[in-house]
Amino acid sequence: MALRRIGQVLVDLGFITEQQLELLLQEKKAKPDELLGQIALRMNMITEDQLAQALGEQFNLPVVQLADIVVPPEVLARITEPMAQLYKIIPIALRDNTLTVAMCEPQKLSIIDELRTFLGYDVKPVVATEREIRQALDRYYSGTESVEGVIKQIEEDEELNKAAQALSEDGPLDLTSVEALADSAPVRKLLNMVLLMAIKDHASDLHFEPFENEFKIRIRADGVLYEMVPPPRHLAFAITTRIKVMANLDIAERRLPQDGKIRLTVGGHPVDLRVSVLPTMFGESVVMRVLDRSVVSLDLNNVGMDPTTLAQFREVIRRPNGIVLVTGPTGSGKTTT
Repeated sequence: MALRRIGQVLVDLGFITEQQLELLLQEKKAKPDELLGQIALRMNMITEDQLAQALGEQFNLPVVQLADIVVPPEVLARITEPMAQLYKIIPIALRDNTLTVAMCEPQKLSIIDELRTFLGYDVKPVVATEREIRQALDRYYSGTESVEGVIKQIEEDEELNKAAQALSEDGPLDLTSVEALADSAPVRKLLNMVLLMAIKDHASDLHFEPFENEFKIRIRADGVLYEMVPPPRHLAFAITTRIKVMANLDIAERRLPQDGKIRLTVGGHPVDLRVSVLPTMFGESVVMRVLDRSVVSLDLNNVGMDPTTLAQFREVIRRPNGIVLVTGPTGSGKTTT
């Protein structure tokens, strides 16, 4: 059965008339990037509750009242504050391996796929109003969660620390234990938070560097390298392994350099992460280059060359021999060029 359009659903539910739908469609043509439901809200044709009911009807999803739901702390901990704020979601239940998430934009199916990728759970969406989502974000996420807080939680997790220390020691590598550790919720949570922060801050690079007695995470933004609060040293192996899993690299290979790529869609924006893993004296070092493809244009005509230079450049690159050097300081656009 074909999915009904939201405008027709609003008409079928009696929230708007056919004449109002025509007005909405005309406004939609003028502003194609705005969702029809949001246009109806802006034009005061419907309420947020009516929009939520219509979205639930359209996608055959239950509509919940978040004010009537008390979210257990262990469920809330599955999604970090940056992720909840970015996607405008609230986790409300966890049963077996299925996480139920309240969202106000169920039409953005990519969000559900992204959550599955980040969290490793099956995700069951339900619909809530944007007003209730924001109120729940203020209620449950008071702005206190940070990388430092996540690291503190990890340090207090004795079972995780014992497993990480056991795998960090020299000896035979149990791939099953390695995969389980890399897929553990605390490691996922920490790495997800670091990646989301880096993308949100428009960072160009992330560095994960093991040293003899510490493991440093650094983010380069606007050409400046910022150092984050370091996680426990014995988690270096788990974090680098998690990155290798995401980049489809060989987790059993720890003596040779490896290169890979992670493709994500964060908040509807495609993001590429180029991953380079290099063995060092104290473990594997990882460098991730962040390329947000939504904010760059890879069209040669939009690079910024004047017509004469552009014509000369096109002539040069058509030659069968030679090399073109693209040089410049950090952040100048070498990668995107």
